[in-house]
Amino acid sequence: MNINAVVDYLNKANGYDVPTSYYTYIQEWEDWWKGYYKPFHDFTETGYSGKTKKRQIYSLKMAKKVCEDWASILLNEKTEIVVDKNKNNDFVDSVFELNNFWQAANELIEKTFYSGTGAFVLRFENLKLVGEKAIGDKNTEIRIEFLNALNIIPLSIRYGNIVDVAFVSDVMLGGKNYVYVETHILTENGYEVTNRYFKEDAGTLDPIPLPEGMIEGFSTQSDIPLFSIMKPNIVNAIDGANGLGMSVFANSIDNLQGVDLCYNNFNRDFKLGGKKVFINDSLVTTTDSGEKITPDDTAQQLFIQFGDDFLDKNGSNKLIQEFNPSLRVQENIDGLQAQLDYLSFKCGFGTKHYQFNAGAIITATQYVGDKQELMQNASKNYIVVERSLKTLVRSIMWAGKNICGIALDEEPEIKVIFDDSYIVDKESELLAMQQDVASGLIKPEIYIAKKYGVTEEEALKMMPAASSLFETNPLDAVSTEGAPKASTSEVVDTVEDVAGKSLNGAQTQSLIAILSQYAAGELTIGQAINVISVAIGISKEEAKKIIEGAE
Repeated sequence: MNINAVVDYLNKANGYDVPTSYYTYIQEWEDWWKGYYKPFHDFTETGYSGKTKKRQIYSLKMAKKVCEDWASILLNEKTEIVVDKNKNNDFVDSVFELNNFWQAANELIEKTFYSGTGAFVLRFENLKLVGEKAIGDKNTEIRIEFLNALNIIPLSIRYGNIVDVAFVSDVMLGGKNYVYVETHILTENGYEVTNRYFKEDAGTLDPIPLPEGMIEGFSTQSDIPLFSIMKPNIVNAIDGANGLGMSVFANSIDNLQGVDLCYNNFNRDFKLGGKKVFINDSLVTTTDSGEKITPDDTAQQLFIQFGDDFLDKNGSNKLIQEFNPSLRVQENIDGLQAQLDYLSFKCGFGTKHYQFNAGAIITATQYVGDKQELMQNASKNYIVVERSLKTLVRSIMWAGKNICGIALDEEPEIKVIFDDSYIVDKESELLAMQQDVASGLIKPEIYIAKKYGVTEEEALKMMPAASSLFETNPLDAVSTEGAPKASTSEVVDTVEDVAGKSLNGAQTQSLIAILSQYAAGELTIGQAINVISVAIGISKEEAKKIIEGAE
């Protein structure tokens, strides 16, 4: 598809003056995303004989990896979209399932971050036109198209937002390729959607009839768009963008080149660094056919007699010499790592995102510090992804009610829940919560709910015999029957001996209460160990020793 041909057609047909220069940048970004940008990766090498040979630089294809990582962070299997009413939620889920939404949306974010812009576009199957209004029935299906910047032509921009737009797609019908152009224009009566099909010939578009069953256009009679635009949350510094966004690596092309240059040098050092053996002509025999045979090529033992010139004046062998080039492995690794650090920094991940430090131990403090910039940039990009997803859901809800005729709430409360475990150190977070439990600042069920991803009610069920201890004064649960044989001071001393820590008053009371319930048979030893471990912030092994010391 030639996007310039589509823009030229729209300009001539509608009197627009949409520029096309920005799509040159997008095409270059796409080439880097694919891992092959011809002006850089192709080069000519001159051999010893003077002949030239075309070669290609080895590429690590990091532009795609950068976009894959952003897509994994911003939209993954733990991302949730929740609509406030069950019927609304079920309808949205059904549309998502029909369109394989979660996989396709993740792919769209990857493409959005390389091309600078992405769009969710609603389309309909089995739609009828009554007057100017599109009407569906129970057989109408809502389809979602996932398009990147090379398929998006902004026509009107208001307050930085794309209002009028044309979406372009390649379509194959009956083994023939066509160009499909769909426009969304906001009028006083709402959005008007038009459909056009073209046959591309030598860079020009020839209009052809629409496929059977497709209507030429309809009016939604609503200002709710049937599309949702998404862009990386970075300011576009390139002129002529016409409302389109900028690739996440647009300002990192030099760094992508640096990575590939280092990676190319690494590979070429291995390719050219094989052992070289230089052999004297005296050791080479010639067959009757003129074929040259070295000693190692013969199947039988080869005996050759030499005179006094076998050794040079220093006593070294003059017949066979070895040359073992240096592979410069560590130098290449260091150079490549430096370039990856620059690339990681420029693309918003911080300097430590791409590290070849297998086996290295990183503390939680180091982890959080290294991820700080990534956490900030991810939070910034969550804003645009959330807005785009909410716009999409509202469009689906509107279409479900007004086109498909389903009784839905057009203005539901929509929540987008992101998973930040990729960038947040959960272990450090849980450790801090454990310390808060030990200090009596939060209830143990809150910690358990966080750790195992359950509700607080479910967490209480996981520790039924002990949960009530933390809702009231722990002493209220102490039973004199079956009380521990050890005194309070002895139990405290045991804790100090086993765990090496002192307890405050609340912790001491909680511990005595737990031991009392264990002694009375209300808690199993496993339950008692788990609760003590959480309550005072010690290991399970230490908790077991405390129980044994109190018996």
